[in-house]
Amino acid sequence: MTTADTSTTSQVTVVTHPLVQHKLGLLRDVTTTTQMFRQLVNELTLLLTYEATKDLADEEIEIETPLEWTRGRRISGKKVAVCPILRAGVGMLDAVLSLVPGARVGFIGLFRDEETLQPVEYYVKLPGDIADRDVILLDPMLATGNSTAAAIETVQRVGATSVRLIALIAAPEGIARVHRDHPEVPIVVAAIDRELNDIGYILPGLGDAGDRLYGTK
Repeated sequence: MTTADTSTTSQVTVVTHPLVQHKLGLLRDVTTTTQMFRQLVNELTLLLTYEATKDLADEEIEIETPLEWTRGRRISGKKVAVCPILRAGVGMLDAVLSLVPGARVGFIGLFRDEETLQPVEYYVKLPGDIADRDVILLDPMLATGNSTAAAIETVQRVGATSVRLIALIAAPEGIARVHRDHPEVPIVVAAIDRELNDIGYILPGLGDAGDRLYGTK
C-alpha cells in the first residue's frame, strides 16, 4: 500500500485502500450471511496485516534462481507471535498465519462483564518465548478498549516488549483507553467509527463480531 492508502495519527493507522473500504462496507451490512462475514473478516485481516507488518526488520540475502544468483530480502530479527483475543479474534487468525506461517500462536480469553463493561480473564495460553517475539494482538472490535488494554498487560507481564494491535473497527473511546496505559502500542484499523452507545457497542459498527462470525446470539 502507498501512503495514500493509509491515514496515520500518532500510533493509529487507518487503512483507506479502496479494497479495504469496499469489504468493510459489505461486512457492516446486516444482510451479509455468516459464511460471507467470515470470508470478509479473513480478507480484511490479510490487507490490514500487510500494513501492520510493514516495519518488521529484514535483511539482504543471496538467492539462486533457476537461471542465476541474485539478491533478495528476508525478514530478520525477532520472530512473530499472533495472539487472538477470544473469541472473535480467532476469526482473524488464519489470515495472519497465511502470511506469517512460522508465527507461534497464543490465546487470550476475555469476556466483557455487560454491567461493568470491564474484562474478565478466563483463559491464557502463550508461547514460552513470547518475550523474544513481535506480538500481534487480534480483536475485530476495539470498543471500550478495556479488554485490549488487559490483553496488552497480559503479554507484557510475561516479557513481551513489541506489541501491536490489528482491529477491524475502533471507537475513539477504545483508542484513548488503550493509549492511556500503552501509548507505545501501534493500532491498525479499517475505520474509526463515531462513538460507543450506552452499552459499549460501536456506532455505526457492525453488531457483535463474535455472533456474526459464529452464527450465535
